[in-house]
Amino acid sequence: MKEFLSPSESLRSLDAQSAAALIAAATDIALVIDEAGLVRDLSFQNDDLALELEGYVKWLGQPWASTVMVDSRNKVESLRRESSSKSATAWRHLNYASASGASIPILFSAVQIKDKGNIVALGRDMRQVTALQQRLMDAQQAMERDYARLRQAETRYRLLFEISAEAVLVVDATTGKIVEANPAACQLLGEVTSFMLGRIFFDLFAGDSAGAIRSMLSGVRAAGSVDNIVAELSAGAVSVRVTASIFRQDNQSFFLVRLATTAPNDGALAANDPQRQMITMVQNAPDGVVITGADGHILSANPAFLDMAQLATSTQAKSEPLQRWLGRASTEMDVVFANLRQHGTIRLFSTALRGQFGTTSEVEVSASRFQEAGQTLFGFSIRNVDRRLVNDESGGRQLPRSVAQLTELVGRVPLKDLVRETADVIERLCIEAALEMTGDNRASAAGMLGLSRQSLYVKLRRFGLDQLGKDDDGE
Repeated sequence: MKEFLSPSESLRSLDAQSAAALIAAATDIALVIDEAGLVRDLSFQNDDLALELEGYVKWLGQPWASTVMVDSRNKVESLRRESSSKSATAWRHLNYASASGASIPILFSAVQIKDKGNIVALGRDMRQVTALQQRLMDAQQAMERDYARLRQAETRYRLLFEISAEAVLVVDATTGKIVEANPAACQLLGEVTSFMLGRIFFDLFAGDSAGAIRSMLSGVRAAGSVDNIVAELSAGAVSVRVTASIFRQDNQSFFLVRLATTAPNDGALAANDPQRQMITMVQNAPDGVVITGADGHILSANPAFLDMAQLATSTQAKSEPLQRWLGRASTEMDVVFANLRQHGTIRLFSTALRGQFGTTSEVEVSASRFQEAGQTLFGFSIRNVDRRLVNDESGGRQLPRSVAQLTELVGRVPLKDLVRETADVIERLCIEAALEMTGDNRASAAGMLGLSRQSLYVKLRRFGLDQLGKDDDGE
């Protein structure tokens, strides 16, 4: 500790009042202790600390040791002893009890006033430092727990990687070099692990197969996953089925590649596989086909749906809610999913499909519920029916021919249009009934309906009934 060089000269004008102000300004709490260890005077520079120690008014005349908590009383005696033999004692951590019962840490040092034998105890509030230390300790413990979980996960991954009977390789997506290879992969490729690492992955395959593998990995990089392919290894002319997926680690991309041996004619068998044929048919179907999860988010969609929704790639549709494109209102798709959950299927549900760029198409939707790997999935078949909507002379839709057809328009057209079409349906049915009752005699039918013959002819042309049989007067 470096003391003042000549305090008698530099501080000779310092009186008691100035010394008290200096001590109070330099500390959060200052106590004056007499030779008997009693508190004779005190000062608080920290108002917040004074509020926490609201019982300090009772300290005057009390032993200093009685104002601290039990675990700090020995430290108080040590400060008193050391202050008599030193100009200043070492700093010691004392605990005080707040009004709420919590412990308040204060760091004290004691200096003896030689002319009177009193001790001045200088205290610093350590609550903020203690809180920071506690936060640091909590953070360190959290990091230790995270490290432990990571080590456990890595151990499980390593164990699974080593004992897997399937050949697995980890390939750097940038350089194409093999980063890791499990024992099953080394056995399949006839190589030692140390020789495998660092090799170019594409060199493992014969000429044409290497090009196909490059194309597949390019597709994986763009779409995240693609169908597996059959390739031929350069060593031993062995055919393997290659599956790949991409993942990121430490700001780098890697391919996780799986190799499975196949029979020599496995490719031909795959071409004749009914399930594969069905998948191919769905992919090339003219109607949109979509599979969603139980939450209504798209898992996969065929190219026809992507065309209808004006999407460039399947990635734009994946994980998005189907009602983003299908349905005139969000409540409409809620009803569809509720019916699927309750009944399992819906057929020929009329609604609208909105394209990504604002176009709208009339569609019919059929859907079913099914289970796959313990999960509930929904499959949708979506057919564009815009061409069915035949325009009449005024540019509107073809008039419904029955009440059943009319009710299907509810929700698709405004109410005022629906009321007008309802009146037209009733008028046409009455005309058809009158013609049938009169044996297609238009004069009699007009009289039965209370219409002039000219008015009847206008309505017949309007409803497309003017090609019915001629009446008996030759018209």
